[in-house]
Amino acid sequence: MGHAEMKLAVAGLNNRAIADLREQLAGEDWSRFHPSERAAFRFARKQARNPSAIASDDLQSLFDHFGGERALDVIWWISQTHYMTRIADAFQLPLERENVFDGFRSDRTHGEFVERAEPSPPESR
Repeated sequence: MGHAEMKLAVAGLNNRAIADLREQLAGEDWSRFHPSERAAFRFARKQARNPSAIASDDLQSLFDHFGGERALDVIWWISQTHYMTRIADAFQLPLERENVFDGFRSDRTHGEFVERAEPSPPESR
């Protein structure tokens, strides 16, 4: 399980939902997602596959969907994630076996997230 999947598990998705989402994102049909999400996915995929091919139209699409400040957040997050992946791959760093984000788990109550005051003890995870 990769870090993104670990975060989805912490957000409350079960293994089947995570696998379904991974399949949808890896595929070519993103029609079930919001247009702004699709713009971010296209940018992320293009940057991952051929970063030198990023053009002003790609950036403009993000600015059109997210506005200036949020578009910069999206660009930064995608770039930082790709950078960390390339560093980890270059040094052949293995992923952790345990979900390193589990201490940040939130409980869902009536459709809302309720933050825990403290991480759950290791024996209860």
